[in-house]
Amino acid sequence: MLNEANPKMEEKQIEEKETNRNVEVAPALIAVHPNQNSVAVAIGSDLRVYDLLGDCAVSLPDDSSPPFHKDSIRAIRYGANGKLFVSAGDDKVVKIWSAESWKCISAVCSEKRVSAVAISNDGQHVCFADKFGVVWVVDLRDINGNQAVVDKKAAPLLAHYCSIITSLEFSPDGQFIISADRDFKIRVTVFPKGPLDGAHEIQSFCLGHTEFVSCLDFVCTVDYPQGYLVSGSGDSTVRLWDIISGSLLDTCEVGAKAGHLEFDGSDEGYSTVTDLCTIPNSTLVAVAVQSLQGIVLLNCDISAQTLSVAKVVSIKGENFVPTNLGSSSSSGLLWMVTGAANLPRFDHPSASRVKVISGFKKSSSPEAVEANVLEDDDIPGGVKMLEKLQGSASVEEKVFVTVAEAVKTAMCNLLIKKQYSVEKREFRKSTRNDKKIKQ
Repeated sequence: MLNEANPKMEEKQIEEKETNRNVEVAPALIAVHPNQNSVAVAIGSDLRVYDLLGDCAVSLPDDSSPPFHKDSIRAIRYGANGKLFVSAGDDKVVKIWSAESWKCISAVCSEKRVSAVAISNDGQHVCFADKFGVVWVVDLRDINGNQAVVDKKAAPLLAHYCSIITSLEFSPDGQFIISADRDFKIRVTVFPKGPLDGAHEIQSFCLGHTEFVSCLDFVCTVDYPQGYLVSGSGDSTVRLWDIISGSLLDTCEVGAKAGHLEFDGSDEGYSTVTDLCTIPNSTLVAVAVQSLQGIVLLNCDISAQTLSVAKVVSIKGENFVPTNLGSSSSSGLLWMVTGAANLPRFDHPSASRVKVISGFKKSSSPEAVEANVLEDDDIPGGVKMLEKLQGSASVEEKVFVTVAEAVKTAMCNLLIKKQYSVEKREFRKSTRNDKKIKQ
């Protein structure tokens, strides 16, 4: 019942609560150049890049329309050759940047919010997935990093039929594109030689997860360059797959085997795998778990086709629960970020913190890997880099307690279809950018 003395004030409070419920927390993201030339962090609509070679912050000239992102960024990615960088998210715009000049060279409009991106190994195509479960492809063969912004249109490639796609990856040989979704499925699709022609072939389905699939990557070695697929999920497992047949090779119960998670079953999403990242030139997989202050290192035995816990690396002294992981092929470093934007009921609308783990060198014994959390001064770029990527050199400890809870809620929301009031539905219909124009 509205307050009779001040009904307008009561209505305003109700409207503010409705707005707060509709604001989605955006976990911080990190991406590292393949040669560790630069590192990028996205938090909310803010994209921050640091040039590690020049030891300076990067400006991002954007002459596209609209310039810069206007809503939360949900996916960032460097191309395999390090020449391209892609960012996309809730503003329904995919921005393609030159990772050399850092100019925005193309902006592509999406019909729906974008949830994942991938760049083909040859750098000629960008794929992105939207919240309706459609994967789109953009042809980049006629653009370069020195010309003016080129408007591009995307063509549909494949669809998961109304299931939100959570992750996209190209296979190491570039032959397949792998897509994972909210409804526990992983789909392996042959990437066609003419992707804009609209024809594609399903190679296999990798089925076995019992909750949403949150992340994908490949473990490759010199002896097995085609690699095996690894996937993380809300079911607290990391699974190993043969993508040709879709066969499940092994399952690792990350939360249970790590031994560091005291879980009584009452807190849903407590041991969700939020991200994983394979360590280049090794058989190690770094895994971020929802409530673990650190990472779990798994070893993939290629010959035995098994996964096992090699080590748990704890980050002591800070409430640092990684939201995203990244690595480069030229260094033995694992980059991590924690943080989020649109934090509810907090003075800071966004906060991020970057950490780096060293010691991932080639080793005959993965269990003997010396993984050490670097001090801020020892990180490439040091405090100067942290000030750029974090917004400040230091962040209050209590902020990250809020971040951990907010990100946990955001991950759980992957399973829930958003509900809108009648007024909100009508407003969304009137502002859609994918409405058909009547002839």
